[in-house]
Amino acid sequence: QVQLVESGGGLVQAGGSLRLSCAASGSIFSINFMGWYRQVPGKQRELVAVITSASGGSTNYADSVKGRFTISRDNAKNTVYLQMNSLKPEDTAVYYCYYYSDYDLSGDYWGQGTQVTVSS
Repeated sequence: QVQLVESGGGLVQAGGSLRLSCAASGSIFSINFMGWYRQVPGKQRELVAVITSASGGSTNYADSVKGRFTISRDNAKNTVYLQMNSLKPEDTAVYYCYYYSDYDLSGDYWGQGTQVTVSS
């Protein structure tokens, strides 16, 4: 089992910045994906950004956040970060941390979610 604990959400004005953190603990495989999804009421959860555990960390971003958000990770701490700059009201959502490894037959894991609210 893997536990994910998120922190860093909050209220910010448009154009501002926030940094989310997610610490993973438990039975973590060294080869894995970690990332962030977000969800607003009435809509499906959508990918924000994901990063692999490989050296250098291959990344993938949603088109809507490219150039504004940066995902990074510290493998020694099993922690993933999401630096969010130039925030827009449409970034308002609950952000969920995500962990997946091909070696873990239990499937994927999710954090409890952290609210990000961007005021106009």
